[in-house]
Amino acid sequence: MTSQPTGSTPSRWFTAARLIDLVRTRPGITRAAAAQELGIGSGAATELLARMRRMELLDEAPAPAHGRGRPTTILRPHPNGPLVVAAELTTTGWRVASADVTGIPQVEAQASRLRRDPQRVLAEMADAIRTIHQRETRRVRAVSVSVAGTMRDDRLVQFTPRGWTDMDLSRLTDPLPDEVDLPVLVGNDATLAGLAEARTGSARGVGTALHLIITVGIGGALIVDGVPATGAHGGAGEYGHIPFGDRSQLCPCGAHGCWDLTVDGRALAAHRGDPTPKNALAYAHRLLDRYRRDADTDSRTQDAVRTVAASLGRGIAGLVNLHDPDVVTLGGLALPLRAAATDQFDSAYRAGLMSYRKDSPPMILDGAYGDDGPLHGAALYGVDHITTVEALAEWHGR
Repeated sequence: MTSQPTGSTPSRWFTAARLIDLVRTRPGITRAAAAQELGIGSGAATELLARMRRMELLDEAPAPAHGRGRPTTILRPHPNGPLVVAAELTTTGWRVASADVTGIPQVEAQASRLRRDPQRVLAEMADAIRTIHQRETRRVRAVSVSVAGTMRDDRLVQFTPRGWTDMDLSRLTDPLPDEVDLPVLVGNDATLAGLAEARTGSARGVGTALHLIITVGIGGALIVDGVPATGAHGGAGEYGHIPFGDRSQLCPCGAHGCWDLTVDGRALAAHRGDPTPKNALAYAHRLLDRYRRDADTDSRTQDAVRTVAASLGRGIAGLVNLHDPDVVTLGGLALPLRAAATDQFDSAYRAGLMSYRKDSPPMILDGAYGDDGPLHGAALYGVDHITTVEALAEWHGR
């Protein structure tokens, strides 16, 4: 998001921030179209772009040719412009990427399995961040981290699947030189996935959107005018721990009856009578893939998939009654789960809605980013930080 200029920040940086936001949200936009959006003339737009090129913020490139028309150019990030390092810690592994002001992450290092020791995991991620910073010392302006756990005041206070608690993620920049003071921005994975969908994905331009993502358990975010509701301490959106489930079941989080336990790979395994899988997400994907391919899937699998899909639809109805969103977007395992048992999902969703909502319920859309939503969201969160009017003025004076 761009911020309004302050008394000490020239208004020209506000226009520059708005132009960068257009380049991010309108890929392939031309200078003329950007000028129209900004409400400035062509001469002012030419002058603005020239200044931003000198500042190494934006540049122009030839647009793809279409017929014989006059060739045109599109706006793009400057090749020497500012970067963020976007990192993602999931229940099964981690990724570290770089991203320019478009907020599109380019993965540079990853691990598909987590070590048991959380400090070793952080050390591995920190080393990947250091490698990017060494290569792009002048350009990296922030580190932004997505975590599949419960946040409180930018600390990971509960990483339920691993039993990790109270992790200080600021340590991810410890290997950097002492004189480097990069901000470390931390967010919940589901919240950041919702941010990505609202800014550049399926919920772009929507006033109020509810995003839900299933990995191990379910989380989400309510996004109003492009801004996620994060709560008093950053812990909002823990929808998986609403007691929509069996109240006799104790969740690893410490609460009873959590919705988490009814909508993911653990739930599918329980309904099939299988042992709790070590990797619940991989188990669920394998089961759903087999279910889609095999029309003669055994009755236990059919019942499991339909029951879990119905739990997802029923819970979404409850959240729609609570939040009144314009649309609902889905990510992660929620996409193949809904697709595998559409009738059961839809019936449970409509049955759970209040009467006045049944005639025109909010649409439920597939998210644009699927499993990659949290990493895209982390990148966009970081870009928000480095493209404020104050940050652009600082970049100019570096």
